[in-house]
Amino acid sequence: MTEFFISLGMDATWAIVVASICGILLIALPLMLAVAMIIYVDRKVWAAINLRRGPNVVGPFGLLQSFADGLKVFLQETIIPSASNKGIFLLAPIITFTVALVAWAVIPFDAGVVLADINVGLLYILAISSLSVYGVTMAGWASNSKYPFFSAMRAAAQMISYEVSIGFILVCVVLYAGTFNLSAIVEMQRGHGFGFVNGYWFNLLLFPMWVVFFISSLAETQRVPFDLTEAESELVAGYQTEYSSMAFALFWLGEYANILLMCALNTLLFFGGWLPPVEIEFLYWVPGIVWFLLKTFFFFFMFSWVMATVPRYRYDQLMRLGWKVFLPMSLIFVVVISGWLMLTRYGGAA
Repeated sequence: MTEFFISLGMDATWAIVVASICGILLIALPLMLAVAMIIYVDRKVWAAINLRRGPNVVGPFGLLQSFADGLKVFLQETIIPSASNKGIFLLAPIITFTVALVAWAVIPFDAGVVLADINVGLLYILAISSLSVYGVTMAGWASNSKYPFFSAMRAAAQMISYEVSIGFILVCVVLYAGTFNLSAIVEMQRGHGFGFVNGYWFNLLLFPMWVVFFISSLAETQRVPFDLTEAESELVAGYQTEYSSMAFALFWLGEYANILLMCALNTLLFFGGWLPPVEIEFLYWVPGIVWFLLKTFFFFFMFSWVMATVPRYRYDQLMRLGWKVFLPMSLIFVVVISGWLMLTRYGGAA
């Protein structure tokens, strides 16, 4: 894209700036539209599983329901509690929303279709995702209310607990791929299973790690059954209790952008990204970005399916699963995969 602007006679420095802005907009604007539509899909899936109709009034088949909801919160008054820390109270949803968008900079949608194809893309994702806890914690503390504060403490403990397991799972993927670059990790999955199945999910050593990663993704994004931070029966609405209008909407946008991010990571790390499921020539007639979006949508459907069917965990069960099951399991698999690769790929060389 930079070369295109230079060919128009633009200075090289300005061409880089304009190309970067265009790249950001090409990701951010469709992502915001996607968030609006997946909220609609989310509600439709819940309704179908519970034998209800779901949104079906605003627009054809209810497709405009999310936009109507967005307009409603946009026109509402922003109420700031008198006892709150106003600066931090307003900054918290902005941080949550911004961090959710920034992570998409290194996500490859197809071969070469990525804003920043950096060599440490996976580390970048891990670093950015760990920042999301700050928005929630700041919201809970700045509200100066007991329910949001309890929710913020839960969120901090929950995110840290499951990020540790996610970190070790990513180590397993990096050991097999030999790189932190997300595009290279996808390419390393080409024909990984018997020479024709694309994806690490087919690997007996990595499939259990995908299961743990998927469950940890639910916990990291605070989805059912791990939505202890927003447990309405205990905490009203959790850290969002005191929020209204666009501040509340920014939390929702950030939350669903994070959910889409985790769905995309499941696709990229274990299911071959933009590659077709198997190495058959006519499947490559379908553009890679279509395969990527189909796989990401499949994982979002699984997120919605779990939310509509699985009951909420108790907090002690949540912590026990993270620290006593997933952490030891992921550590053991790091050792097992390292040993297996030393024996098979490197011939047992020290």
